[in-house]
Amino acid sequence: MAQASRRRSRAGLLRRSTALARPRQWRQRLVFWFGALAIGVTSVAFAWLADGAQHLFSAAFVRDDWRRFLPLAVTPAGFALLAWLALRYFPGSQGSGIPQAIAARHVRQDEERSWFLSLRMVVGKIALTTGGLLFGASIGREGPTVQVGASIMLAAARKGGMAQARGLILAGSAAGIAAAFNTPLAGIVFAIEEMGRSYQSRTNGVVLSAVIIAGLASLAIVGNYTYFGVSDAAAHDPLDWLLVVICGIVGGALGATFSLATLKITRRVRRMRTHDPVGRTVIVALAAGMVVAIIGVATDGQTFGTGYEQARAAIEGEAPPALYFVGKFVASLASTVAGIPGGLFAPSLSVGAGLGGTLGSLVGGDIGLAAILGMAGYFAGVVQAPMTAFVIILEMTGNHGNVIPLMLASMLGYGVSRLISPEPLYHALSRLFLADLIRRQRADDAGTASRPDPV
Repeated sequence: MAQASRRRSRAGLLRRSTALARPRQWRQRLVFWFGALAIGVTSVAFAWLADGAQHLFSAAFVRDDWRRFLPLAVTPAGFALLAWLALRYFPGSQGSGIPQAIAARHVRQDEERSWFLSLRMVVGKIALTTGGLLFGASIGREGPTVQVGASIMLAAARKGGMAQARGLILAGSAAGIAAAFNTPLAGIVFAIEEMGRSYQSRTNGVVLSAVIIAGLASLAIVGNYTYFGVSDAAAHDPLDWLLVVICGIVGGALGATFSLATLKITRRVRRMRTHDPVGRTVIVALAAGMVVAIIGVATDGQTFGTGYEQARAAIEGEAPPALYFVGKFVASLASTVAGIPGGLFAPSLSVGAGLGGTLGSLVGGDIGLAAILGMAGYFAGVVQAPMTAFVIILEMTGNHGNVIPLMLASMLGYGVSRLISPEPLYHALSRLFLADLIRRQRADDAGTASRPDPV
């Protein structure tokens, strides 16, 4: 029996070693590695473009003279142009990009996936998100990087003849998050918690490999860095722990409000666009752009763009304007429902930091600690992914002494959000994109059926 067992073991090892030596296997691995490398390089290039666009807008319009009022014309016109371009040339590129990646995992045909994920979509997503920041939109590049990463990995899979498209989409999405923020752990947790609610253990190696290679590519280009710098704020006394509870509960409630409002407005806008898609898309974008412009001008440019500078200042202990988080909340909501490409991550973190900073000022607590806790509570409330929330903020702030408070604030935010808005935002939006795909297929089928047979 023992000899037979040893023979079977040797035979199994021989089969595995033979499989590893097959040229086709190595070709697939090389294509996969190249895809992950391309995600890292593309993510860095995207970051440079997005940051450059935001700096250009600020340099041109965030001023003390008459030019500060120009966004009242430039921003609505820019929103209308971007929404039209997205609808006309890059359908499926609107919004964050994470719902599209989730939707792509739910379809079976490669042709259907290409409506959400393709190299054409990579170009459109990067160009239009950069354009949004160039016109002052309150958006981020991190969600779009997920769609970009998933698209690149799926294209690599097609080139290399690899199966398991769902796992590769997951890997590309995780690599995108990791490279966008320099947060490899958050990329993996995000893949498990948010992207893959039905996560399969056999994708572990694929996800981990993609995150490592994309992360190494990013490190090679920009070096090791912490997105918001390193914070040493920590909860010590009872007042700090009171802040944990307050920021978690209030942040979760506000995050749920954002999620609920986004879903309600998005559904209503989609119903409105049924009869005149182009005209009503442009009108909605104009209105949303005007809201963003008015708030931006009223706050001296504070609410334009990603909100990175304001969030970092709060984390470093500088109290934000008391109602900054309100203005940023409304500007982010308007940008999200405008029909233009752009992500939620960075603006949500900025809203959370502003909320936490204001709450910290009200109770006389540590502003930096309150800002970090507010980010955790609000972000968990928006995306309803508490593990992703506390891990990503932990990595972005280097605040490793604050693990338990961050976990508690995230869980409180998540729990309160679920009570107010039972639908997770990204998954609810993914269902809307799937419904769009079904309507498009039915329209194509009807058009084909109505054509006369060729003579």
